[in-house]
Amino acid sequence: MQNIMTLLPIIAFIVGTVAIGFVVQRRSEKARAENYSKDYYIGGRKLGGLVLAMTLVATYGSVSSFVGGPGQAWNLGFGWLYYASIQIAAAYLVLGVLGKKIAIVGRKIDAVTLPDLIRHRYQSNTLARVTAVVMMIFFTTQMVAQFIGGAKLFEAATGYPYIVGLVLFGVATIIYTSVGGFNAVAITDTICAIFMIVGMLILAYATVHAGGGFSQIMMTLSADTTHFDPFAGGQIGLGLLLSGWVLIGFGLIGLPQSAVRCLSYKDTKSLHRAMLYGTVALGVMIVGMHLLGVLSRGVITDGTITDVDGIIPSLVVQVLPPLVAGLVICGPLAASMSTISSLLIAASSALVKDIYQHDQEEIKGKKIDSKKISRISMSTTFFIGIIVFIFAIKPPSLIVWINLFAFGGLQSAFVWVLLLGMFWKRGNTEGGLAGMLGGTAVYLILSIAGVNWFGMHNIVWGLLAGLIFYVGASLATKPMDDTIGKIYFPEKY
Repeated sequence: MQNIMTLLPIIAFIVGTVAIGFVVQRRSEKARAENYSKDYYIGGRKLGGLVLAMTLVATYGSVSSFVGGPGQAWNLGFGWLYYASIQIAAAYLVLGVLGKKIAIVGRKIDAVTLPDLIRHRYQSNTLARVTAVVMMIFFTTQMVAQFIGGAKLFEAATGYPYIVGLVLFGVATIIYTSVGGFNAVAITDTICAIFMIVGMLILAYATVHAGGGFSQIMMTLSADTTHFDPFAGGQIGLGLLLSGWVLIGFGLIGLPQSAVRCLSYKDTKSLHRAMLYGTVALGVMIVGMHLLGVLSRGVITDGTITDVDGIIPSLVVQVLPPLVAGLVICGPLAASMSTISSLLIAASSALVKDIYQHDQEEIKGKKIDSKKISRISMSTTFFIGIIVFIFAIKPPSLIVWINLFAFGGLQSAFVWVLLLGMFWKRGNTEGGLAGMLGGTAVYLILSIAGVNWFGMHNIVWGLLAGLIFYVGASLATKPMDDTIGKIYFPEKY
């Protein structure tokens, strides 16, 4: 009976998200008939400030923020909280640095996806194809981590098998994303973000109460001084902390699933509001969940626990009654679902809009009917989701590291291509290709070889290599044509 009571709110939440997908699909039929790709992939450029902020927060606030990260905080103490807090500025960074420039250019050239923008800026179909492939590889890695985290969470909280949770929430996410497109993702992301924050607050109150109050929990923690050490008694190296300012700080500018949001808002006022709302929401969510992970040490004191991904699910079951536990679990499940849905849309657009549709219409001169594009887009989104679902059936542990690996790969590929592409006139086709391929190759080689220079995350070396390749290749070859320069840098002409 207890398991059923926990399960009921989760099922209601999952059914609700699927229903939203079908409602949005029906309401969007007229807009999609006029311009299917623009409506399905970026919501017709109509997002307001709150929705833009929440969809960015929900996309970034993945299951690692609610399960893997807080689990590491339980294990390592306040040091991991300090490390995780670097990412609070994510919304401000992405929207503040790239938001206005990408939106202005995107409207000028009618870009619907990030590869659209990159193809036009660098005048290169090859670079656009490489962009699509790199996105698919690392998006798949990230989505696998989200599927695993959500299903593990479901299993720990309800007692039902891992595969049951994987089927329930995984298939639901695939369906509502495939059917509803970006508008459904934006709406469900907003709902998901609210569930995340409310669930976190409920769990925080219950945890402090179960631990005998904040003072008592701090006394329990003080028995091991490493929990107050920024370096966690040597478990967190100085190199890792320093490179954190790149991996979950500056490098966030290069996450394509976040950058594409810059194409979707309706006006400057919405952008400014989203920067404010997004920063506040991320601050509450990131600091709150990781602090909760540290405080949970006062409730879960079992030193034999080795799978830190199980800490938060165990905490939920231990401190909350079954029905409330089900409601709270919807928060981290929402984090997982919202990240998957955003990545699915971006991955689908890379294949359908940026490779298939572009090749057929721009290269072969064949106009494709919007109904056919509709069928292909939905089926492609669904197919990608099913492939990722299959990869998640036999899960590894340590979700947070899987997620950070994918972050590093995406950043190595896209930071300079986006940042220098938007703000350095001299950047050209050769620079874009060299920077993306060189940075990604260095990152992957070092990661696969297990090289860890100076204790830093390999994103530092991937970005450094990408910058050298980008600038070197751009300066060694001829500049871009002035017709492109006038679009991206009108102030220089």
